[in-house]
Amino acid sequence: MGGWAEVKVKIPFGNKYLDAVFSVPEKKPTYGVILTHGAGGDTNFPHLVSLAACLASRGVLCLRFTCKGLNIAYRAKAFNTVVEYLKLSDDYKLSGVFLAGRSMGSRAAASVVRQLSHGDDDDDFVQGLVCLSYPLHQPRLQSKLRDEDLLLIRCPVLFVSGSADEMCEKQLLEGVVSKMKAPIKIHWIDKANHGMAVKGRTAEDVMEEINAQVFSWLRKNMELEHK
Repeated sequence: MGGWAEVKVKIPFGNKYLDAVFSVPEKKPTYGVILTHGAGGDTNFPHLVSLAACLASRGVLCLRFTCKGLNIAYRAKAFNTVVEYLKLSDDYKLSGVFLAGRSMGSRAAASVVRQLSHGDDDDDFVQGLVCLSYPLHQPRLQSKLRDEDLLLIRCPVLFVSGSADEMCEKQLLEGVVSKMKAPIKIHWIDKANHGMAVKGRTAEDVMEEINAQVFSWLRKNMELEHK
């Protein structure tokens, strides 16, 4: 695995700034991942820090950012701003990016990907979507699914969820996936809850499993782009 460095930046967003951190590989990267947190936390959330380090050490640029707020439209707008920021960056000329988020952050990412899938311009900068602990429904409220963006996405999607996630019942997600038109992969973390905690396993052990799945999926999809 190669070396990498962290660079902190502030991304203009309306009349304020979003705090963000680049994890930059030593070797010039071709692809990047934009990553954000759930309803709580920030860019220093342990799962995000761990995934960013894993990706950067394997040659994939990672830009993770903080956006506080529980309004999904606001979060999606912030995510879109970060995508444009990276796309227009003079420092990193990337062939494409993958959008990724944890919990509410994955809903925001899905919203952006859906908008781009149905935009007027034929823009292929965004190559795919990674949903970590996608919150398909509120706990014990399984009749109201948050699947409206998912069903309209066309690019490849990876779901990494816990099999005991109280906000993403296994059969319900598999039902939604069966209706999606995009290429999908689901990886279930056995016995993990929404926070990816598993009784009898350390947080680091679970994160290693998540990171390995994400990197393996990214690598396959990057190879498809190169063919």
